Amino acid sequence: MVESWLFMCCLHSPCFRLLDKKTNNSRQGNKKKERSFLISDDMFWKDGEPFRILGGDVHYFRIHPKYWEDRLLRAKALALNTIQTYVPWNLHEPRKGKYHFDGIADLESFLKLAQKLGFLVMVRAGPYICAEWDFGGFPAWLLMHQPALRLRSSDPLYLALVDDWWKILLPKINSLLYENGGPVIMVQVENEFGSFGEDKEYLEHLVNQARLHLGNNIIIYTTDGASEINLENGSLKRPDVYTAVDFSIDEDAAKAFALQKKFNAKGKSPSLISEFYTGWLTHWRESIATTSSDKTAAALEKILTLNASAVLYMAHGGTNFGFFSGANSGDNSSDYKPDITSYDYDAPISEAGDVGHSKFTALQRVLARYNTFSFSSPPPLPLRVAYGNLHLGKLTTFFDALQYIAVPPGGVAMQEPCTMESLNQITGFLLYETLLPAHSKPGSLLSIPKVHDRGQVFIWTRDALNNSRPYHIGTMERWSTRSLYLPDSAPSGSKLQILVENMGRLNYGPFLYDPKGILSSVFLDGVPLKEWKAFSIPMDDLSPLHSFSWMYTYKISTRVTNETRNCLESMDIQICDSDIDSMNMGFYYAVLQIDESQEPGDSFLSMKGWSKGLVFINNFNLGRYWMAAGPQCTLYIPGPLLQQGENILLIFELESPHPNQTVEFMDAPDFTC
Repeated sequence: MVESWLFMCCLHSPCFRLLDKKTNNSRQGNKKKERSFLISDDMFWKDGEPFRILGGDVHYFRIHPKYWEDRLLRAKALALNTIQTYVPWNLHEPRKGKYHFDGIADLESFLKLAQKLGFLVMVRAGPYICAEWDFGGFPAWLLMHQPALRLRSSDPLYLALVDDWWKILLPKINSLLYENGGPVIMVQVENEFGSFGEDKEYLEHLVNQARLHLGNNIIIYTTDGASEINLENGSLKRPDVYTAVDFSIDEDAAKAFALQKKFNAKGKSPSLISEFYTGWLTHWRESIATTSSDKTAAALEKILTLNASAVLYMAHGGTNFGFFSGANSGDNSSDYKPDITSYDYDAPISEAGDVGHSKFTALQRVLARYNTFSFSSPPPLPLRVAYGNLHLGKLTTFFDALQYIAVPPGGVAMQEPCTMESLNQITGFLLYETLLPAHSKPGSLLSIPKVHDRGQVFIWTRDALNNSRPYHIGTMERWSTRSLYLPDSAPSGSKLQILVENMGRLNYGPFLYDPKGILSSVFLDGVPLKEWKAFSIPMDDLSPLHSFSWMYTYKISTRVTNETRNCLESMDIQICDSDIDSMNMGFYYAVLQIDESQEPGDSFLSMKGWSKGLVFINNFNLGRYWMAAGPQCTLYIPGPLLQQGENILLIFELESPHPNQTVEFMDAPDFTC
């Protein structure tokens, strides 16, 4: 059972006022004395006693499950008493009607573990969550629905799908509500809806569904930015729905909480900032986001002196493994800003669990003054190992692998390019193919008005030995209006291929409806090209590549020694091409050997010298790398992904590999690219 805490006045700072015995007895007489969490007198009450939420966001889906306890213990050492987490719909129902609640998606185990460690929990159930997560947590199959859905609205077709999802999700949460013996004290519906729309019918529907599955006692809450218009659009002003606010650390907290009161029923507005930003997100092509430790701690101190509750966003960021990193946009959908793989967020607990830095210390010092329970030191940092350099061999080119990884291998015929989702594809890449028409000529202009998100263009030509091979003529990107000219060696009838990468669906803003692939005609000298084939390449199962039998016999498993390194350097002219060579684009493979006497530990894989692509370790997708864009140079490898003996490293390189085809396993992250 979660321990109960009573905020007492102390010498260091103002806290909740002490109640005299008579008043206290009177109020407790009107409240449940056993396992209750409610709002009254503009305060949170736990088991009949005043309670201040000192919370932090820790997302189970961004952490290897074997590290859940480690990260939660670090949150406890930060002096937090509550954990807040989103629930991403797309993780749990990646395909319609196919539910996933094990491994990293085992929500119930995470909630039970949080309770075991003494935390209360605030669950942000969505269905939209934002969170810099692909499609804001929506499953991509919503984009396949015909007619098209009006997401985040009272569209009955959309609401029916939400209801089906919540019929699965919310009963799991119900059994873990605080009143039922679990840790869950509050459940959020939607997320910052006021900055998106003003559909009250939609919000009412979500609240009613939540009540249907969770009962009348749980606190249902909304979160919106602390502005009049956001709160007007995003709150319901119902006595059974609590309005929380978020705002930047530079804003006036007292003013924000006064505004919050206007949108809650009388006596139902304990001051709560449900997203106190400890750092910020980072996109590719940006410098890594950092914020001042002292300034962040001072802002938190100011909030807590107002007798407010606060939830740190983030307490621990974690990692956007696989294809789950999202993207943001500016004034239009072409102003596309994809998120990096790391979700470190400059949080007090780093992506890999580090707490020995100024931000953790500064925030812990503030929180400790307002938390009445004793908290222990953080656990020792998990073992880290710099395994050193590893040389990779080329498994196969992308084009040779196509017959093994495309679905279906022969492609799908169509007149015009179609979207990824229309082919029932969720992640990865889509290859479009057609033949250049009779009117094509050297210097003809190829243009694609709308490609989501990045298209590499290839023309198949004959080399000096009369062998047909793809020639890379350029790349078209969503954020650029660049067109390409056909080379001299591209006669009519030549094969044209365009490999389009899904770099993450938008997770925020008015352009949320974000299908992938080529979304327009492809024009050659202003004339649309017809008669295409499309090859789905989801990259969710690379086991067909195992048919390259030498993968199991050719062991590039030794770390690179000085002697080997000198040999490789002498071969630079033979293996290095500064331009994108389609024959270098493909899969690279090595085996990392971990001695039977050595415990596998965390590591950071440096991709310096490589270009852009994906990394898999023991069939687990670590995520994207993009060295030319930066700032992330390394990919975090949690130790539990590794094993004693052989560990298979597979890299899919989209452009040019490292000149020496090496990677380095380091014991620290690098965000300087």
